[in-house]
Amino acid sequence: MAATVACGLAVAFDRWFGEPRRWHPLVGFGTLAGVVERRLNQPTGSGIARGGLALLLVTALPMTVALMLQWLLPEPWLTLAGALVLWLAMSLRGLAEHGEAVAEPLAVGALERAREQVGRIVSRQASALDDAGVAAAASESMLENGADAVFASLFWFLLAGIPGVVLHRLVNTLDAMWGYRNDRFLSFGRTAARLDDLMNWVPARLTALTYALLGNTTTAWRCWRSQAPGWDSPNAGPVMAAGAGALGVTLGGPAPYAGTVKVRPILGQGPKPDATTVRRAIGLVTQGVWLWLLVLVLTSLLALLAEWAVTGGVA
Repeated sequence: MAATVACGLAVAFDRWFGEPRRWHPLVGFGTLAGVVERRLNQPTGSGIARGGLALLLVTALPMTVALMLQWLLPEPWLTLAGALVLWLAMSLRGLAEHGEAVAEPLAVGALERAREQVGRIVSRQASALDDAGVAAAASESMLENGADAVFASLFWFLLAGIPGVVLHRLVNTLDAMWGYRNDRFLSFGRTAARLDDLMNWVPARLTALTYALLGNTTTAWRCWRSQAPGWDSPNAGPVMAAGAGALGVTLGGPAPYAGTVKVRPILGQGPKPDATTVRRAIGLVTQGVWLWLLVLVLTSLLALLAEWAVTGGVA
């Protein structure tokens, strides 16, 4: 029950306050990770070993604090601390705000403004995108980041409390910073990237299942099974294929990146995306969070009823 209360409070905090505009712990963590990377990521020596050492160094202090909170805080302070940490780790309102910032100008034909906004949330070359390309980029970002920034945080908090959600968010941040397939990070960032893949494997599939249940279930399931294996990410593939199928639109396909076009498989089935698709993707993530909370509440109530029956409520 305490975990359910903490999750509910975290979602409420996110809805009321959004992401902290100043002094967010992840900003300081990112600064530290950048300093350590510049010191250790040298052209000589084993990049994989240096990257693993860097990961251990930058996560040691936050994980020590997380473990101390989990072990030493009594209730109800532990529940409140868990809610605060989960709120800082997840970003449902922030995700929706970024998506709406793209959908709003796109809906009124302000393509340049929509390109500018989508360039803030994706790495592809926004200036080369048409209306459908902007809508696809934003919709894909909503679906994928819903898995990484929302559902995975909930999953790891429920599984391992404060240490679980902290470790996931730190590893996910390091993957975003170091997980590039270029000369600088290919070896150095491999440990963070593989650990991020491992930690997101189960949450990604639970997210894909959530999308499928809340949308066009048959199409989502078919797209998940047939299209996800062709995607280059083992976790983004199921999430975006199921999400596109659930929305009944076509995502994926070729996308421009820094002067080149990356050939990607088609995801989903249906018409091209538009501004409405972006908003529907936001709605899919939001509805998924309410579904998870409902399941948690019902599970907690059933556990309480079972305990009441066992301890003498039933003769």
